[in-house]
Amino acid sequence: MKVFKFGGASVKDAAGVKNILRVLRKTGFEDTLIVVSAMGKTTNALEQMVHSFFENKEQFPKDLEKVREDHYHIIEDLFEFESGATKQKVNTLFESIMTFLKATNSNDYSLVYDQVVSVGELVSTTIISDYMKREGIKNTWLDARECIKTDAYFRDANLYWTDTEESVKQAVNGKSTIISQGFIGSASNGLSTTLGREGSDYSAAIFAYALGADSVTIWKDVPGVLNGDPRKFSDTVLLHQISYREAIELAFYGASVIHPKTIQPLQRKEIPLYVKSFDNPENKGTAVSRGKTLHPKVPCYIVKNDQTLLKLSSKDFSFMVEDNISQIFALLHQYRMRVEMIQNSAISFSICIYNKYCKLEPLLQALKTKFKVDVVDGVSLYTIRHFDKPAINFIKNKVGEILVEQRTTDTAQFVVRELA
Repeated sequence: MKVFKFGGASVKDAAGVKNILRVLRKTGFEDTLIVVSAMGKTTNALEQMVHSFFENKEQFPKDLEKVREDHYHIIEDLFEFESGATKQKVNTLFESIMTFLKATNSNDYSLVYDQVVSVGELVSTTIISDYMKREGIKNTWLDARECIKTDAYFRDANLYWTDTEESVKQAVNGKSTIISQGFIGSASNGLSTTLGREGSDYSAAIFAYALGADSVTIWKDVPGVLNGDPRKFSDTVLLHQISYREAIELAFYGASVIHPKTIQPLQRKEIPLYVKSFDNPENKGTAVSRGKTLHPKVPCYIVKNDQTLLKLSSKDFSFMVEDNISQIFALLHQYRMRVEMIQNSAISFSICIYNKYCKLEPLLQALKTKFKVDVVDGVSLYTIRHFDKPAINFIKNKVGEILVEQRTTDTAQFVVRELA
């Protein structure tokens, strides 16, 4: 069994869906589990719907109707005069959102988020599965929520590995071509959960681990893993080979091509990962496995935007020691803040964080009872793996005001206030 993963960019329209079939016919689709994300910007649109549900209840039905119509257009382009049955399936899925939102009295944003946003993957795979059948590729549509078992930590659920492995094996046993969803799972209470933004890569790794797959291939709109995001850096270089450890490092610092949790389950069973272009499936792309740390050995540039820099110091100018730092991390955990970088001196402690769950204000109120707090919002975090002097100079000449700089043997980081 091999596992393929296609992201939202690869299925953003009818042409993208048709291209999946072109890739499958070139690579073979027997004994293949195909993981697919929501189409195009569907996840963003459903996130906006969740926001409307809490902020402007008159707007969210209009938001849903726009998403529904966008998918209907894709179905009509694919099926022409035979679109009725697939439209009905998709309509039922979208109506499940309205049914849930009308019935729920939950004020838990993350819980509501997962029930709404998870439908994007169910819709995309329904359309693709039906189209594959129409084009002569027999396949089994599998609801990932039946297999991917998690806790109820909504928007970033933790996996129950044993239960998941057993469920995946049972669901896939005896089937040849399976299409399922990335990003989504379910808790023991029956509610849908999600595995974190861009979590479809992780889903592919979970399926591969459970099945002991021969390989995982992530199909992207880039030729493989590059040494920088081509939307932010020019003259990027294709990395032909990356070790598991290096891939984990790059993902941890925010490289967008591979989800941070993807590598670990693959490494445990030594399942190779390939990142290839869905436009040029014959090209080798990037291989992630045991072997060379990085080939070619070049600096790798990573940028995380929308960060917040906190500089903390004690109110009485005493040292920032273990007791102070433990209090800080307890509050960061309580308010679900992702820590991207830390730097401390004798009397100050600087933290770059990502305010994913919009809990910055209560965190600041709690911190200010114990510390003096300076806040700079909207900063960017630049990371260079395997830096050299030209790479450092390149970043310093490219970015705005550098607020914090930190270097280790292999990694340099800069917290930057971008120029207006």
